[in-house]
Amino acid sequence: MTFPASLIDLAGFIALLLWGTHMVQTGVQRAFGPRLKSILGAALGDRFRAFVAGLGVTTLLQSSTATGLMVTGFAAGGLVELVPALAVMLGANVGTTLIVQLLSFDIAVVAPAFILVGVLMFRRDSSSQTHDLGRVLIGLGLMLMALDNLLDLMRDYEDAPGLRLLLGAISTVPILDVLLAAGLTWAAHSSVAVVLLVMSLAANGAVPPNAAFALVLGANIGTAINPLLEGAAGDDPAAKRVPLGNLLTRVIGVAICLVALQPIGRFMVTLQPVDARAVADFHTLFNVVVAVVFLPILGPFGRLLTTMLPSRVAKADPSLPLYLDPAARETPIVALGGAAREALRLADVLETMLAGARDGLRSGDRRLIAETRRQDDVIDQLNIAIKRYLTSIDPDELGPHDHRRLQEVLGFTMNLEQAGDVVDRYLLPHTSKGLKRGLALPKERQAELLALMDRLITNLRTAASLFMTEDPRAARLLADEKMAFRDAESRATLQHFEGLRDSELPTAQASALYLDLLRDMKLINSHIVAAAAYPILERSGELLPSRIASN
Repeated sequence: MTFPASLIDLAGFIALLLWGTHMVQTGVQRAFGPRLKSILGAALGDRFRAFVAGLGVTTLLQSSTATGLMVTGFAAGGLVELVPALAVMLGANVGTTLIVQLLSFDIAVVAPAFILVGVLMFRRDSSSQTHDLGRVLIGLGLMLMALDNLLDLMRDYEDAPGLRLLLGAISTVPILDVLLAAGLTWAAHSSVAVVLLVMSLAANGAVPPNAAFALVLGANIGTAINPLLEGAAGDDPAAKRVPLGNLLTRVIGVAICLVALQPIGRFMVTLQPVDARAVADFHTLFNVVVAVVFLPILGPFGRLLTTMLPSRVAKADPSLPLYLDPAARETPIVALGGAAREALRLADVLETMLAGARDGLRSGDRRLIAETRRQDDVIDQLNIAIKRYLTSIDPDELGPHDHRRLQEVLGFTMNLEQAGDVVDRYLLPHTSKGLKRGLALPKERQAELLALMDRLITNLRTAASLFMTEDPRAARLLADEKMAFRDAESRATLQHFEGLRDSELPTAQASALYLDLLRDMKLINSHIVAAAAYPILERSGELLPSRIASN
Protein backbone atom coordinates (compact mmCIF):
# COMPACT_ATOMS: atom_id res chain seq x y z
CA MET A 1 0.00 0.00 0.00
CA THR A 2 1.35 3.44 -0.92
CA PHE A 3 2.00 6.12 1.64
CA PRO A 4 -0.88 8.45 0.57
CA ALA A 5 -3.32 5.54 0.67
CA SER A 6 -2.15 4.47 4.12
CA LEU A 7 -2.40 8.08 5.35
CA ILE A 8 -5.99 8.22 4.12
CA ASP A 9 -6.72 4.92 5.86
CA LEU A 10 -5.23 6.23 9.10
CA ALA A 11 -7.25 9.45 8.92
CA GLY A 12 -10.40 7.51 8.04
CA PHE A 13 -10.09 5.11 10.97
CA ILE A 14 -9.40 7.97 13.37
CA ALA A 15 -12.47 9.77 12.00
CA LEU A 16 -14.51 6.59 12.47
CA LEU A 17 -13.29 6.38 16.08
CA LEU A 18 -14.30 10.00 16.72
CA TRP A 19 -17.69 9.50 15.08
CA GLY A 20 -18.35 6.36 17.11
CA THR A 21 -17.50 8.26 20.30
CA HIS A 22 -19.81 11.06 19.18
CA MET A 23 -22.69 8.62 18.56
CA VAL A 24 -22.29 7.10 22.03
CA GLN A 25 -22.36 10.55 23.65
CA THR A 26 -25.37 11.86 21.73
CA GLY A 27 -27.27 8.58 22.13
CA VAL A 28 -26.89 8.63 25.90
CA GLN A 29 -27.75 12.34 26.03
CA ARG A 30 -30.96 11.77 24.09
CA ALA A 31 -31.98 8.69 26.07
CA PHE A 32 -31.14 9.87 29.59
CA GLY A 33 -30.08 13.51 29.29
CA PRO A 34 -32.78 15.28 31.33
CA ARG A 35 -32.62 12.65 34.08
CA LEU A 36 -28.83 12.78 34.20
CA LYS A 37 -28.94 16.54 34.63
CA SER A 38 -31.50 16.20 37.45
CA ILE A 39 -29.40 13.54 39.17
CA LEU A 40 -26.31 15.70 38.88
CA GLY A 41 -28.09 18.75 40.22
CA ALA A 42 -29.53 16.83 43.18
CA ALA A 43 -26.13 15.39 44.14
CA LEU A 44 -24.33 18.71 44.47
CA GLY A 45 -24.87 18.98 48.21
CA ASP A 46 -21.42 17.81 49.33
CA ARG A 47 -18.13 16.93 47.68
CA PHE A 48 -18.31 13.15 48.08
CA ARG A 49 -21.79 12.73 46.60
CA ALA A 50 -20.81 15.18 43.89
CA PHE A 51 -17.71 13.11 43.07
CA VAL A 52 -19.78 9.93 42.71
CA ALA A 53 -22.39 11.72 40.61
CA GLY A 54 -19.73 13.15 38.30
CA LEU A 55 -18.19 9.71 37.88
CA GLY A 56 -21.53 8.03 37.12
CA VAL A 57 -22.90 10.67 34.75
CA THR A 58 -19.63 10.89 32.80
CA THR A 59 -19.40 7.10 32.53
CA LEU A 60 -22.72 7.15 30.71
CA LEU A 61 -22.15 10.31 28.68
CA GLN A 62 -18.51 9.45 27.92
CA SER A 63 -17.76 13.14 27.91
CA SER A 64 -16.22 14.94 30.86
CA THR A 65 -16.71 18.11 28.81
CA ALA A 66 -20.50 17.61 28.78
CA THR A 67 -20.54 17.00 32.53
CA GLY A 68 -18.30 20.01 33.04
CA LEU A 69 -20.62 22.24 31.05
CA MET A 70 -23.56 21.21 33.22
CA VAL A 71 -21.82 21.84 36.52
CA THR A 72 -20.15 25.04 35.27
CA GLY A 73 -23.60 26.36 34.41
CA PHE A 74 -24.84 25.49 37.90
CA ALA A 75 -21.85 27.16 39.53
CA ALA A 76 -21.93 30.29 37.33
CA GLY A 77 -25.59 30.79 38.17
CA GLY A 78 -24.95 30.51 41.90
CA LEU A 79 -26.96 27.28 42.15
CA VAL A 80 -24.09 25.26 43.61
CA GLU A 81 -21.02 25.98 45.69
CA LEU A 82 -17.59 25.88 44.09
CA VAL A 83 -16.25 22.93 46.13
CA PRO A 84 -18.97 20.40 45.05
CA ALA A 85 -18.60 21.63 41.47
CA LEU A 86 -14.87 20.90 41.55
CA ALA A 87 -15.61 17.49 43.10
CA VAL A 88 -17.90 16.70 40.16
CA MET A 89 -15.04 17.42 37.78
CA LEU A 90 -12.72 15.07 39.69
CA GLY A 91 -15.35 12.35 39.41
CA ALA A 92 -15.91 13.15 35.74
CA ASN A 93 -12.21 12.74 35.03
CA VAL A 94 -12.28 9.26 36.55
CA GLY A 95 -15.54 8.37 34.81
CA THR A 96 -14.21 9.12 31.36
CA THR A 97 -11.46 6.50 31.84
CA LEU A 98 -13.84 3.59 32.35
CA ILE A 99 -14.79 3.07 28.71
CA VAL A 100 -11.08 3.14 27.88
CA GLN A 101 -10.68 0.29 30.36
CA LEU A 102 -13.48 -1.63 28.66
CA LEU A 103 -12.14 -1.12 25.16
CA SER A 104 -8.61 -2.04 26.20
CA PHE A 105 -9.71 -5.68 26.15
CA ASP A 106 -9.89 -7.59 22.87
CA ILE A 107 -13.62 -7.36 22.25
CA ALA A 108 -13.53 -6.33 18.59
CA VAL A 109 -15.23 -9.62 17.65
CA VAL A 110 -18.49 -8.32 19.11
CA ALA A 111 -18.43 -5.10 17.03
CA PRO A 112 -20.63 -6.52 14.20
CA ALA A 113 -23.10 -7.81 16.79
CA PHE A 114 -23.25 -4.37 18.45
CA ILE A 115 -23.88 -2.69 15.11
CA LEU A 116 -26.51 -5.26 14.07
CA VAL A 117 -28.46 -5.00 17.30
CA GLY A 118 -28.02 -1.23 17.30
CA VAL A 119 -29.41 -0.85 13.78
CA LEU A 120 -32.43 -3.03 14.64
CA MET A 121 -33.11 -0.91 17.72
CA PHE A 122 -32.42 2.33 15.85
CA ARG A 123 -34.99 1.54 13.16
CA ARG A 124 -37.74 0.82 15.66
CA ASP A 125 -40.31 3.60 15.90
CA SER A 126 -42.15 2.28 18.95
CA SER A 127 -39.83 3.83 21.53
CA SER A 128 -37.60 6.87 21.23
CA GLN A 129 -35.41 5.56 24.06
CA THR A 130 -34.91 2.26 22.20
CA HIS A 131 -33.98 4.33 19.16
CA ASP A 132 -31.38 6.27 21.16
CA LEU A 133 -29.90 3.17 22.82
CA GLY A 134 -29.54 1.67 19.36
CA ARG A 135 -27.47 4.70 18.45
CA VAL A 136 -25.24 3.98 21.46
CA LEU A 137 -24.65 0.38 20.37
CA ILE A 138 -23.87 1.45 16.80
CA GLY A 139 -21.35 3.96 18.16
CA LEU A 140 -19.68 1.31 20.33
CA GLY A 141 -19.49 -1.04 17.37
CA LEU A 142 -17.89 1.63 15.19
CA MET A 143 -15.36 2.44 17.91
CA LEU A 144 -14.36 -1.22 18.21
CA MET A 145 -14.06 -1.59 14.43
CA ALA A 146 -11.96 1.56 14.18
CA LEU A 147 -9.64 0.39 16.94
CA ASP A 148 -9.22 -3.05 15.39
CA ASN A 149 -8.37 -1.53 12.01
CA LEU A 150 -5.98 0.96 13.59
CA LEU A 151 -4.16 -1.92 15.25
CA ASP A 152 -3.87 -3.75 11.94
CA LEU A 153 -2.71 -0.64 10.12
CA MET A 154 -0.06 0.19 12.71
CA ARG A 155 1.08 -3.44 12.73
CA ASP A 156 1.71 -3.23 8.97
CA TYR A 157 3.82 -0.09 9.33
CA GLU A 158 5.40 -0.50 12.73
CA ASP A 159 8.76 -1.24 11.09
CA ALA A 160 8.56 1.55 8.51
CA PRO A 161 11.77 3.62 8.84
CA GLY A 162 10.05 6.98 8.40
CA LEU A 163 7.39 6.30 11.02
CA ARG A 164 9.96 4.84 13.39
CA LEU A 165 12.12 7.94 12.96
CA LEU A 166 9.23 10.33 13.58
CA LEU A 167 7.87 8.52 16.62
CA GLY A 168 11.37 7.95 17.91
CA ALA A 169 12.12 11.67 17.80
CA ILE A 170 8.92 12.44 19.66
CA SER A 171 9.47 9.68 22.19
CA THR A 172 12.77 11.06 23.39
CA VAL A 173 11.19 14.30 24.67
CA PRO A 174 8.28 13.63 27.08
CA ILE A 175 7.21 17.28 27.21
CA LEU A 176 6.82 17.19 23.42
CA ASP A 177 4.58 14.13 23.78
CA VAL A 178 2.45 15.98 26.30
CA LEU A 179 2.07 19.04 24.06
CA LEU A 180 1.30 16.94 20.97
CA ALA A 181 -1.38 14.89 22.71
CA ALA A 182 -2.86 17.97 24.36
CA GLY A 183 -3.21 19.66 20.97
CA LEU A 184 -4.77 16.58 19.38
CA THR A 185 -7.24 16.18 22.25
CA TRP A 186 -8.19 19.84 22.15
CA ALA A 187 -8.81 19.63 18.40
CA ALA A 188 -10.71 16.32 18.62
CA HIS A 189 -12.71 17.28 21.75
CA SER A 190 -12.28 13.70 22.96
CA SER A 191 -9.67 12.36 25.34
CA VAL A 192 -11.22 8.89 24.94
CA ALA A 193 -10.41 8.78 21.23
CA VAL A 194 -6.85 10.05 21.71
CA VAL A 195 -6.07 7.63 24.55
CA LEU A 196 -7.44 4.75 22.47
CA LEU A 197 -5.19 5.84 19.60
CA VAL A 198 -2.20 5.88 21.95
CA MET A 199 -3.15 2.37 23.06
CA SER A 200 -3.06 1.15 19.46
CA LEU A 201 0.37 2.73 18.96
CA ALA A 202 1.69 1.14 22.15
CA ALA A 203 0.17 -2.26 21.34
CA ASN A 204 2.17 -2.41 18.11
CA GLY A 205 5.39 -1.13 19.64
CA ALA A 206 5.25 2.09 17.62
CA VAL A 207 5.93 4.11 20.79
CA PRO A 208 7.69 2.92 23.96
CA PRO A 209 5.70 2.74 27.20
CA ASN A 210 7.07 5.94 28.75
CA ALA A 211 6.25 7.93 25.62
CA ALA A 212 2.75 6.43 25.61
CA PHE A 213 2.29 7.49 29.24
CA ALA A 214 3.43 11.02 28.37
CA LEU A 215 0.93 11.12 25.52
CA VAL A 216 -1.82 10.07 27.95
CA LEU A 217 -0.81 12.90 30.26
CA GLY A 218 -1.15 15.32 27.35
CA ALA A 219 -4.62 13.95 26.54
CA ASN A 220 -5.68 14.67 30.12
CA ILE A 221 -4.58 18.28 29.78
CA GLY A 222 -6.13 18.71 26.34
CA THR A 223 -9.58 17.62 27.46
CA ALA A 224 -9.50 20.25 30.25
CA ILE A 225 -8.60 23.08 27.87
CA ASN A 226 -11.87 23.09 25.92
CA PRO A 227 -14.19 24.02 28.84
CA LEU A 228 -11.84 26.82 29.88
CA LEU A 229 -11.58 28.37 26.40
CA GLU A 230 -15.12 27.74 25.22
CA GLY A 231 -17.21 26.93 28.26
CA ALA A 232 -18.10 30.07 30.19
CA ALA A 233 -20.20 32.74 28.53
CA GLY A 234 -20.03 36.37 29.60
CA ASP A 235 -17.15 38.38 31.02
CA ASP A 236 -17.47 37.50 34.71
CA PRO A 237 -14.17 35.89 35.81
CA ALA A 238 -16.05 33.85 38.43
CA ALA A 239 -17.57 31.77 35.64
CA LYS A 240 -14.08 30.44 34.85
CA ARG A 241 -13.40 29.04 38.34
CA VAL A 242 -14.60 25.48 37.74
CA PRO A 243 -12.88 24.90 34.36
CA LEU A 244 -9.69 26.61 35.57
CA GLY A 245 -9.69 24.54 38.74
CA ASN A 246 -10.12 21.37 36.70
CA LEU A 247 -7.23 22.36 34.42
CA LEU A 248 -4.95 23.25 37.35
CA THR A 249 -5.49 19.89 39.08
CA ARG A 250 -4.49 18.11 35.90
CA VAL A 251 -1.51 20.35 35.18
CA ILE A 252 -0.18 19.81 38.70
CA GLY A 253 -0.66 16.06 38.37
CA VAL A 254 1.01 16.00 34.95
CA ALA A 255 3.98 18.03 36.19
CA ILE A 256 4.58 15.61 39.07
CA CYS A 257 4.23 12.60 36.77
CA LEU A 258 6.70 14.03 34.26
CA VAL A 259 9.30 14.47 36.99
CA ALA A 260 8.84 10.88 38.13
CA LEU A 261 8.05 9.39 34.70
CA GLN A 262 10.93 6.88 34.72
CA PRO A 263 10.07 5.14 38.01
CA ILE A 264 6.36 5.38 37.24
CA GLY A 265 6.97 3.79 33.86
CA ARG A 266 8.95 0.91 35.38
CA PHE A 267 6.22 0.36 37.97
CA MET A 268 3.44 0.29 35.33
CA VAL A 269 5.30 -2.11 33.06
CA THR A 270 5.93 -4.42 36.00
CA LEU A 271 2.33 -4.18 37.10
CA GLN A 272 0.92 -4.73 33.60
CA PRO A 273 3.29 -6.19 30.97
CA VAL A 274 0.75 -5.80 28.13
CA ASP A 275 1.47 -2.33 26.71
CA ALA A 276 -2.08 -1.44 25.63
CA ARG A 277 -3.51 -2.46 28.99
CA ALA A 278 -0.70 -0.60 30.76
CA VAL A 279 -1.73 2.61 28.94
CA ALA A 280 -5.37 2.16 30.01
CA ASP A 281 -4.37 1.40 33.61
CA PHE A 282 -2.05 4.42 33.74
CA HIS A 283 -4.85 6.66 32.43
CA THR A 284 -7.22 5.45 35.14
CA LEU A 285 -4.60 5.45 37.91
CA PHE A 286 -3.54 9.02 37.10
CA ASN A 287 -7.08 10.37 37.44
CA VAL A 288 -7.82 8.32 40.56
CA VAL A 289 -4.67 9.57 42.30
CA VAL A 290 -5.40 13.18 41.34
CA ALA A 291 -8.91 12.80 42.77
CA VAL A 292 -7.64 11.22 45.99
CA VAL A 293 -5.07 13.99 46.48
CA PHE A 294 -7.31 16.97 45.69
CA LEU A 295 -10.67 15.86 47.11
CA PRO A 296 -9.70 16.54 50.77
CA ILE A 297 -8.18 19.95 49.98
CA LEU A 298 -10.91 21.33 47.70
CA GLY A 299 -11.89 23.85 50.40
CA PRO A 300 -8.63 25.86 50.39
CA PHE A 301 -8.22 25.19 46.67
CA GLY A 302 -11.66 26.72 46.04
CA ARG A 303 -10.75 29.76 48.14
CA LEU A 304 -7.58 30.17 46.09
CA LEU A 305 -9.61 30.12 42.88
CA THR A 306 -12.04 32.66 44.34
CA THR A 307 -9.12 34.94 45.15
CA MET A 308 -7.64 34.49 41.67
CA LEU A 309 -10.98 35.04 39.91
CA PRO A 310 -13.15 37.40 41.99
CA SER A 311 -16.72 38.10 40.94
CA ARG A 312 -17.18 41.16 38.78
CA VAL A 313 -18.59 44.00 40.84
CA ALA A 314 -19.55 46.28 37.97
CA LYS A 315 -23.19 46.12 36.91
CA ALA A 316 -23.54 44.08 33.75
CA ASP A 317 -25.53 45.16 30.71
CA PRO A 318 -28.97 43.55 31.34
CA SER A 319 -29.52 43.07 27.61
CA LEU A 320 -26.48 40.77 27.28
CA PRO A 321 -27.19 37.04 27.69
CA LEU A 322 -25.55 35.28 30.62
CA TYR A 323 -26.30 31.60 30.02
CA LEU A 324 -26.07 31.11 26.25
CA ASP A 325 -22.80 29.18 26.25
CA PRO A 326 -21.45 28.73 22.68
CA ALA A 327 -19.58 25.53 23.59
CA ALA A 328 -22.73 23.98 25.07
CA ARG A 329 -24.35 23.78 21.64
CA GLU A 330 -22.51 20.49 21.18
CA THR A 331 -24.40 19.15 24.23
CA PRO A 332 -28.13 19.78 23.64
CA ILE A 333 -29.28 19.08 27.19
CA VAL A 334 -26.90 21.76 28.45
CA ALA A 335 -27.69 24.23 25.66
CA LEU A 336 -31.45 23.94 26.18
CA GLY A 337 -31.02 24.36 29.92
CA GLY A 338 -29.02 27.53 29.38
CA ALA A 339 -31.63 28.89 26.97
CA ALA A 340 -34.37 28.15 29.50
CA ARG A 341 -32.48 30.03 32.20
CA GLU A 342 -32.05 32.97 29.83
CA ALA A 343 -35.79 32.88 29.11
CA LEU A 344 -36.45 33.26 32.85
CA ARG A 345 -34.34 36.43 32.80
CA LEU A 346 -36.67 37.71 30.11
CA ALA A 347 -39.62 36.97 32.44
CA ASP A 348 -37.88 38.94 35.20
CA VAL A 349 -37.49 41.96 32.92
CA LEU A 350 -41.18 41.79 31.94
CA GLU A 351 -42.11 41.69 35.63
CA THR A 352 -40.00 44.82 36.15
CA MET A 353 -41.96 46.53 33.36
CA LEU A 354 -45.31 45.54 34.85
CA ALA A 355 -44.22 46.70 38.31
CA GLY A 356 -43.05 50.01 36.82
CA ALA A 357 -46.37 50.47 35.01
CA ARG A 358 -48.28 49.75 38.24
CA ASP A 359 -46.17 52.17 40.29
CA GLY A 360 -46.38 54.81 37.58
CA LEU A 361 -50.17 54.50 37.50
CA ARG A 362 -50.37 54.75 41.29
CA SER A 363 -47.96 57.66 41.72
CA GLY A 364 -48.51 59.55 38.48
CA ASP A 365 -44.73 59.65 37.90
CA ARG A 366 -44.23 60.16 34.15
CA ARG A 367 -40.45 59.86 34.49
CA LEU A 368 -40.84 56.36 35.97
CA ILE A 369 -43.04 55.39 33.03
CA ALA A 370 -40.42 56.64 30.55
CA GLU A 371 -37.70 54.64 32.33
CA THR A 372 -39.90 51.53 32.35
CA ARG A 373 -40.40 51.73 28.58
CA ARG A 374 -36.65 51.33 28.06
CA GLN A 375 -36.87 47.85 29.55
CA ASP A 376 -38.58 46.67 26.36
CA ASP A 377 -35.25 47.05 24.53
CA VAL A 378 -33.73 44.57 27.01
CA ILE A 379 -36.54 42.09 26.29
CA ASP A 380 -36.07 42.48 22.55
CA GLN A 381 -32.30 41.94 22.72
CA LEU A 382 -32.60 38.87 24.96
CA ASN A 383 -35.30 37.41 22.73
CA ILE A 384 -33.13 37.84 19.63
CA ALA A 385 -30.13 36.27 21.37
CA ILE A 386 -32.16 33.25 22.53
CA LYS A 387 -33.61 32.69 19.05
CA ARG A 388 -30.19 32.87 17.39
CA TYR A 389 -28.72 30.52 19.95
CA LEU A 390 -31.44 27.88 19.65
CA THR A 391 -31.53 27.95 15.85
CA SER A 392 -27.74 27.45 15.78
CA ILE A 393 -28.07 24.03 17.46
CA ASP A 394 -27.75 21.16 14.99
CA PRO A 395 -31.28 19.65 14.76
CA ASP A 396 -29.79 16.22 14.02
CA GLU A 397 -28.32 16.21 17.52
CA LEU A 398 -31.74 16.68 19.14
CA GLY A 399 -33.96 13.88 20.32
CA PRO A 400 -37.79 14.11 20.43
CA HIS A 401 -37.74 15.51 23.97
CA ASP A 402 -35.09 18.07 22.97
CA HIS A 403 -37.09 19.20 19.92
CA ARG A 404 -40.18 19.68 22.07
CA ARG A 405 -38.28 21.62 24.71
CA LEU A 406 -36.67 23.83 22.08
CA GLN A 407 -40.09 24.74 20.70
CA GLU A 408 -41.37 25.44 24.22
CA VAL A 409 -38.49 27.81 24.94
CA LEU A 410 -39.05 29.62 21.65
CA GLY A 411 -42.80 29.88 22.31
CA PHE A 412 -42.24 31.12 25.84
CA THR A 413 -39.81 33.86 24.79
CA MET A 414 -41.95 34.88 21.79
CA ASN A 415 -45.09 35.35 23.91
CA LEU A 416 -43.25 37.25 26.63
CA GLU A 417 -41.65 39.49 24.01
CA GLN A 418 -45.11 40.20 22.58
CA ALA A 419 -46.43 40.92 26.07
CA GLY A 420 -43.55 43.36 26.53
CA ASP A 421 -44.49 45.05 23.25
CA VAL A 422 -48.06 45.53 24.51
CA VAL A 423 -46.72 47.13 27.69
CA ASP A 424 -44.32 49.35 25.73
CA ARG A 425 -46.59 50.35 22.83
CA TYR A 426 -50.00 50.54 24.47
CA LEU A 427 -50.20 50.22 28.27
CA LEU A 428 -47.46 52.70 29.16
CA PRO A 429 -48.30 55.26 26.41
CA HIS A 430 -51.98 55.18 27.45
CA THR A 431 -50.96 55.74 31.08
CA SER A 432 -48.55 58.52 30.13
CA LYS A 433 -51.13 60.21 27.91
CA GLY A 434 -53.68 60.19 30.71
CA LEU A 435 -51.21 61.75 33.12
CA LYS A 436 -50.13 64.35 30.56
CA ARG A 437 -53.73 65.40 29.95
CA GLY A 438 -54.56 65.39 33.64
CA LEU A 439 -57.22 62.71 33.29
CA ALA A 440 -58.29 61.65 36.77
CA LEU A 441 -60.00 58.32 37.38
CA PRO A 442 -62.28 57.70 40.35
CA LYS A 443 -60.45 56.01 43.23
CA GLU A 444 -62.45 52.80 42.90
CA ARG A 445 -61.62 52.55 39.17
CA GLN A 446 -57.95 53.20 39.85
CA ALA A 447 -58.00 50.56 42.61
CA GLU A 448 -59.47 48.05 40.15
CA LEU A 449 -56.68 48.73 37.65
CA LEU A 450 -54.00 48.36 40.31
CA ALA A 451 -55.55 45.08 41.48
CA LEU A 452 -55.51 43.76 37.90
CA MET A 453 -51.87 44.83 37.53
CA ASP A 454 -51.00 42.84 40.67
CA ARG A 455 -52.89 39.91 39.19
CA LEU A 456 -50.85 40.17 35.99
CA ILE A 457 -47.60 40.03 37.97
CA THR A 458 -48.83 36.99 39.90
CA ASN A 459 -49.78 35.23 36.66
CA LEU A 460 -46.36 36.00 35.17
CA ARG A 461 -44.62 34.45 38.18
CA THR A 462 -46.86 31.39 37.86
CA ALA A 463 -45.99 31.11 34.15
CA ALA A 464 -42.25 31.30 34.90
CA SER A 465 -42.55 28.57 37.54
CA LEU A 466 -44.69 26.44 35.21
CA PHE A 467 -42.13 26.85 32.42
CA MET A 468 -39.58 25.04 34.58
CA THR A 469 -41.79 22.47 36.38
CA GLU A 470 -44.09 21.60 33.43
CA ASP A 471 -46.79 20.58 35.92
CA PRO A 472 -50.18 19.95 34.20
CA ARG A 473 -52.05 20.94 37.36
CA ALA A 474 -50.44 24.36 37.43
CA ALA A 475 -51.04 24.65 33.67
CA ARG A 476 -54.78 24.13 34.17
CA LEU A 477 -54.86 26.74 36.94
CA LEU A 478 -53.07 29.29 34.76
CA ALA A 479 -55.36 28.56 31.78
CA ASP A 480 -58.41 29.00 34.02
CA GLU A 481 -56.92 32.27 35.19
CA LYS A 482 -57.24 33.60 31.65
CA MET A 483 -60.99 33.16 31.76
CA ALA A 484 -61.13 34.59 35.28
CA PHE A 485 -59.13 37.62 34.13
CA ARG A 486 -61.48 38.05 31.19
CA ASP A 487 -64.46 37.93 33.55
CA ALA A 488 -62.84 40.50 35.83
CA GLU A 489 -62.28 42.77 32.83
CA SER A 490 -65.91 42.31 31.75
CA ARG A 491 -67.24 43.14 35.22
CA ALA A 492 -65.06 46.22 35.44
CA THR A 493 -66.29 47.38 32.03
CA LEU A 494 -69.92 46.79 33.02
CA GLN A 495 -69.50 48.63 36.30
CA HIS A 496 -67.88 51.49 34.45
CA PHE A 497 -70.77 51.85 32.02
CA GLU A 498 -73.27 51.64 34.89
CA GLY A 499 -71.36 54.43 36.56
CA LEU A 500 -71.86 56.61 33.49
CA ARG A 501 -75.50 57.06 34.57
CA ASP A 502 -74.39 58.85 37.73
CA SER A 503 -73.94 62.56 37.88
CA GLU A 504 -70.36 62.36 39.20
CA LEU A 505 -68.71 61.04 36.06
CA PRO A 506 -65.20 61.05 34.73
CA THR A 507 -64.78 62.81 31.45
CA ALA A 508 -65.26 60.93 28.19
CA GLN A 509 -61.49 60.90 27.70
CA ALA A 510 -60.96 59.41 31.16
CA SER A 511 -63.59 56.78 30.37
CA ALA A 512 -61.79 55.85 27.14
CA LEU A 513 -58.47 55.70 29.00
CA TYR A 514 -59.92 53.31 31.57
CA LEU A 515 -61.25 50.95 28.88
CA ASP A 516 -57.98 51.10 26.92
CA LEU A 517 -56.00 50.07 29.99
CA LEU A 518 -58.39 47.19 30.66
CA ARG A 519 -57.99 45.88 27.11
CA ASP A 520 -54.21 46.25 27.28
CA MET A 521 -54.00 44.22 30.46
CA LYS A 522 -56.26 41.51 29.10
CA LEU A 523 -54.01 41.16 26.02
CA ILE A 524 -50.89 41.01 28.18
CA ASN A 525 -52.48 38.28 30.29
CA SER A 526 -53.35 36.30 27.14
CA HIS A 527 -49.69 36.24 26.09
CA ILE A 528 -48.58 35.22 29.60
CA VAL A 529 -50.98 32.27 29.65
CA ALA A 530 -50.04 31.21 26.11
CA ALA A 531 -46.34 31.34 27.00
CA ALA A 532 -46.43 28.51 29.54
CA ALA A 533 -49.84 26.86 29.97
CA TYR A 534 -50.90 25.99 26.43
CA PRO A 535 -47.87 23.85 25.42
CA ILE A 536 -48.34 21.63 28.48
CA LEU A 537 -52.11 21.32 28.06
CA GLU A 538 -51.71 20.54 24.37
CA ARG A 539 -49.15 17.84 25.15
CA SER A 540 -51.48 16.25 27.72
CA GLY A 541 -54.40 16.33 25.28
CA GLU A 542 -56.43 18.82 27.31
CA LEU A 543 -56.13 21.57 24.71
CA LEU A 544 -56.29 20.94 20.97
CA PRO A 545 -54.07 23.09 18.73
CA SER A 546 -57.14 24.39 16.90
CA ARG A 547 -58.50 25.76 20.17
CA ILE A 548 -55.42 27.67 21.20
CA ALA A 549 -56.21 30.67 19.00
CA SER A 550 -59.80 30.85 20.23
CA ASN A 551 -58.76 30.70 23.86
